[in-house]
Formats: sequence, structure tokens, C-alpha cells
Amino acid sequence: MSAKRHESLIKTPKQLVIVLVLAFVVPIIVIILLANLATSGRIYDEDAMSPEAVAKRIKPVAEVNLAAAGPAGKLLKTGEEVYKSVCTACHATGIAKAPKFGDRRDWARRIGKGQKKLAQIALKGEGAMPPRGGASDLSGVEVERAVVYMANAAGARFKEPAAPADGRKVYESTCMACHGAGVANAPKFGDKKAWAMHLMHGTEHVYENALKGKGAMPPKGGNLTLSEAEVKAAVDYMLGAVK
Repeated sequence: MSAKRHESLIKTPKQLVIVLVLAFVVPIIVIILLANLATSGRIYDEDAMSPEAVAKRIKPVAEVNLAAAGPAGKLLKTGEEVYKSVCTACHATGIAKAPKFGDRRDWARRIGKGQKKLAQIALKGEGAMPPRGGASDLSGVEVERAVVYMANAAGARFKEPAAPADGRKVYESTCMACHGAGVANAPKFGDKKAWAMHLMHGTEHVYENALKGKGAMPPKGGNLTLSEAEVKAAVDYMLGAVK
């Protein structure tokens, strides 16, 4: 009786094959059923998953506004921001003979000197005011913006200075096609020997050639939408690579 209790249920080769097949097939069927159950109710729109659609959805998050950025991508502060973070300590109350914010009498004589002169004073410092108001990390544009903000609050009509042109950006979008490889006799970027001849007559001469065109190079490198400042910034960027 004990021998019968331990007798194997597999008695023939055919039964063994069936058992082995079931051992592989059954787990696979279970996995498929579980997968269908997990994804049931989800409908994927192929168009919604296209690269274009995905890019459109993430654009509001991924996009960075560089309209007010400087050459290195640094976001420039507005005049009001500079005033509140740097200038308000003295100009809000008028201490140390600083012209008080909004006081037309304090600012009248200074406004008469003109925007550029006031900006130079702010950059270099005067009396108790240190250069750039003590914030050495401020750019010239940011300092001038603060001057314009304060002067206009006292009746001036100064013009907000624009962000400086990005020479590298202009070079990459317009100039690199020729200067990157030195085609059509264009002095190759970074090649001191190639640029030496063009610098013999000075930087202003190089500016003039870039603006008006010379040889195979058309005016402004063929991009007539560029401003004079942008063209000069591109020249400065290229010259900076050979100095």
C-alpha cells in the first residue's frame, strides 16, 4: 500500500511531454493575461505621442526667454531691479548727497548732463558713491538702466539702453559659413596669421569692411537684417579669438 502511495503519475513518455509543454505555456498565458489587465482602459493616440506633439506640450516648460539676455546668456536686470537691489540704500532717502529718488530738484542739474554722462559717473563712481554703486558684478547696460529708471522718475525722458549684441550668436548664424572654414579667402576663425593682414589698418577698418562688404563678402555678411551693433559684435567676437 505504501508503494502505491508514492507511485509517479507520469507513466509514459507522452505524458512527460505534455507536462513539460504545460510548464512553459501556462506561465506565458498568465503573463499575457496580467499585461492585458494592467493596460486595459488605456487608449494611446499615436498622433499625440509623435515627437512634434510631445515637443509642443513641453514647450511652455522647456522654453527659456533670452530676449533680455546678455552675450553669455545672462539675464540682464531691469533698471527698477537694479535700483531696488543696489541703489535704494542711498537714493531712497538721499543720504550722502545722493539725489533722492523722484525728487525733481535733486535730479534737475544731473539730468542736464545727459544720459551717457550720468551713466559714466555711475560706472566710475563719484563722491561717496563707489563704482557701479558697489555692485561690481553689474554690467554697463544694467547700470545705465538704473540711471535711466531713477532719472525718468524725476522728469527725464532718457531712453532705455538695449541689451548688448551677442557677437557669438551673430557669428554662428551668419559669419561661420565662410569664416569657420576660411572659404572664399575669408580669414579663418582663430587663425592669427590670416587675420593679421586685415588688422593692419585697425579695428575700425575691419568694421567698415564687414558693414559694407569686401571681395566675395556681401554687406553685413549677406544678412541685411543685422544692425550695425550686431555686425561689430560679431567682428569683436572673431577678433577676440586671435588676440
